[in-house]
Amino acid sequence: MATALLIAGTGPVAAFGASDTDSSRHEVAGEESHELMESLDAFNEPRLSPSGEIAPGAYADAWAHIKNMPVRSGSWSEVTTSPYNEDALHYRDRSASNSGGGAGHSAGRIAALATDPTHQGVVYAGAAGGGVFRSTDDGRTWTPIADRLPALSVGALAVAPDGSLWLATGEATTASDNYLGSGVYRLADPATGTFSESDKVGGTELDSASIHTVTFDKAAGYVFAASSHGVFRRPLSAGQSSAWTKVLAPCAGVGISGVSCGVDSHYADIANDIAVQPGSDGRRLLANVAWRSGADYNGFYYSDDAGTTWKRANPTGAINPAEIGNAAFAYAADGSRLYVSMESPKLLNKTSGSGVYSVLAGVYVSQSGNANGSFKQIATSSSLSASGSAMKVNEIGSGYQPGSQAWYDQVIAVDPSDPNHVYLGLEEMFESRDGGATWKAIGRYWNFGMPCFSYDPAANTCDGDVMHSDQHALAFSQWKGSTPEVFVGNDGGAYARPTTQTTAGWRNLNESGTLRDLQYYSVRAGRMTDGSGDAVWGGLQDNGVSLLAPKGATYQGQQLDPDGEMVSPFGGDGGDQLVNPANGCQTVGEYVDLALQITNNCGYTASDDGSEDVITDIAPGDPGARFIAPFSADETDPNGLWVAGGQYVWGNTKTWNSTSGADWTKLYDLGAGHSASAVASRGHVTWAAWCGPCSKVDGTFGRGIATDYGGTWHQVNLPAAFPNRYISSLAIDPSDASGKTVYAVINGFSRHWNEGPGAGYGHVWKTTDGGTTWTDLSGDPAATDSFPDAPANAALITKNGTLVVATDLGVFTSTSTGHWARLGTNLPTSPAVYLSPSPDGSQVYVATHGRGIWKTQTP
Repeated sequence: MATALLIAGTGPVAAFGASDTDSSRHEVAGEESHELMESLDAFNEPRLSPSGEIAPGAYADAWAHIKNMPVRSGSWSEVTTSPYNEDALHYRDRSASNSGGGAGHSAGRIAALATDPTHQGVVYAGAAGGGVFRSTDDGRTWTPIADRLPALSVGALAVAPDGSLWLATGEATTASDNYLGSGVYRLADPATGTFSESDKVGGTELDSASIHTVTFDKAAGYVFAASSHGVFRRPLSAGQSSAWTKVLAPCAGVGISGVSCGVDSHYADIANDIAVQPGSDGRRLLANVAWRSGADYNGFYYSDDAGTTWKRANPTGAINPAEIGNAAFAYAADGSRLYVSMESPKLLNKTSGSGVYSVLAGVYVSQSGNANGSFKQIATSSSLSASGSAMKVNEIGSGYQPGSQAWYDQVIAVDPSDPNHVYLGLEEMFESRDGGATWKAIGRYWNFGMPCFSYDPAANTCDGDVMHSDQHALAFSQWKGSTPEVFVGNDGGAYARPTTQTTAGWRNLNESGTLRDLQYYSVRAGRMTDGSGDAVWGGLQDNGVSLLAPKGATYQGQQLDPDGEMVSPFGGDGGDQLVNPANGCQTVGEYVDLALQITNNCGYTASDDGSEDVITDIAPGDPGARFIAPFSADETDPNGLWVAGGQYVWGNTKTWNSTSGADWTKLYDLGAGHSASAVASRGHVTWAAWCGPCSKVDGTFGRGIATDYGGTWHQVNLPAAFPNRYISSLAIDPSDASGKTVYAVINGFSRHWNEGPGAGYGHVWKTTDGGTTWTDLSGDPAATDSFPDAPANAALITKNGTLVVATDLGVFTSTSTGHWARLGTNLPTSPAVYLSPSPDGSQVYVATHGRGIWKTQTP
């Protein structure tokens, strides 16, 4: 998960060379790689604590339970159906917005792409957390076709020789928000059909795994999957339920023996790619099995017998076998050449300091196609930087160069009609038409800092060779009678252009707004003062903060967006969100690490160039805030008290009149090394949950709850039965004016999956006496109406007094103490991460991390 970085200062020079001396609200560009690593921890810690890993079968068992649960009626409707324009003209505050950078219309992260070879114009896109979308008009419009599967995290897509579409669930970029999968599915008629659970192939072998690649060996009659548990194989002719067989796992001694592992089981046998060498009659395969941070087993492995036995390659020439990390392979169509893009664990583990930083070992070619080489280096971070990249030191700033995130955003492919025509995706997209002798940046990171760039649209001369950052997927079309195209998937959706195109420009495939896979962290809504309806805001992974105002809405005489599109007043990663229910143009958005920013006019810049400041930094400057840190308004006095949490619990009584971080006051110190994971306040009684250390890797996992209930701040003495897991949400019961009745929501899995003392079953706990005693509300695990054993993310008590909880596998509501039901049936199974009420309380909004924002009537 990378952040499309915010701009510091008031112009392109300040934005990329140094921080603004007048403001400390944003990081310089070189911080992005650090933020990506930090965000990884922020996602993993709630789900892995305290054991450090999730046992196979956890998600599958939770889903089996959910299918048998009762359903509370209620129809969910999709809210974020409008196109999302991140380059909207009047949302260009220079200190907070990425508008004008050139990405244009955006969607969420696309992890996989495939084209249908027999159906003209049919393209498939695999969303990181949103399932599969199909286009029948060459990417202009899209339809979801996998919403009812138990896992919508996509790792790979591939069209088989018989025309079927294979979907491997479980995104595998090892990034911050990669959800595990539920196996592999085969759709026989993908041009018209939709995926169902009955399309699953194999047993449980690939459940709770991440799968990076699925490829077919037609000549040998096999399908292969490169997964987080090694390489698996099954015959193409096998029946639907025929099991996958693990054929390569060096640490486990499968397929090869005598290889030292060098890491614990959680990082063992991670297969990042597998390719079949064309022209080898289906016998020769090549796999990259490697942990990004380095392990003894890291290497290239090849098989000469279709995957039955394996040998470890000893690459010669420019590749150093001791430096092999995450790598991507691409054979020329005739098998004559092998191209490799490779990350270096040595560089990843090296402290970057303040200098130039990249973890790209390089791009290489084996002119014979042999895995042992000899390899020639055909690109480095420096040479790519000089190819028209926006990531040159004098343009983006030191500390962030091409390949800085090569362990996360790395893909390479060869034009099927030309072995010299190579596409390379890192943070940007690069192209070579001469076998790597020269390269050209054809999909720049952004336009900011480039000589062509001006905040004044009339003076901006930048070309169209820019797209959203962080490339993950490549696919080619070869339909009869049409010009071949290359399709690109990245953190902002999908783009395409003809392979013959040498001029600038891309076809943006997100413009229709139908590729609806936005990855939200939060959602809040407020009533527009012109009476036009509700403004809906949300923080997004790598896509800023979105605003969906009613079409034609005005504020203080300004028409916000006549086209009815969603816009992005705040850039970068968007976190938690706060909106004035009575004024939807007043909002506080979070960048990362409690970097709070406020706008009182919907972030609208009346000038075309965004020269006026409409967004103000009010960050409290906490030293220990989490990547997505919690903050909220007091529920009974939202204009009189705000609370926020990092190492400290903060209070703010100026609220919408805030002008700086100095408006926050320290209320309580949670303790050195502790970070707030949830805050809630009602009637000026505040509760804060924390973790620290937040990961077993850091030492002994710790968590707790503090409150000022009773008049003074203190730590709550949690009983032994209270789970030793991450507390993700707190909700204060509105029926108890004293503030002593509180619900706590627990993330991760229960002790059934995470062994250890104090890891109780429950995900929902309640205290009625200010934290002295707690009751598990999850119910009898054996009962069909108990709460599912799935990571719980957010809790909301509706105006009707109903408790609603969002989880990685849907939204649930309490029917009575210890009894639960699914809330509605038509919500896609993308992780539900945040709940909030509509301004009048009649509806509940849910933010999903992969399928946008949805709403339903309040239960």
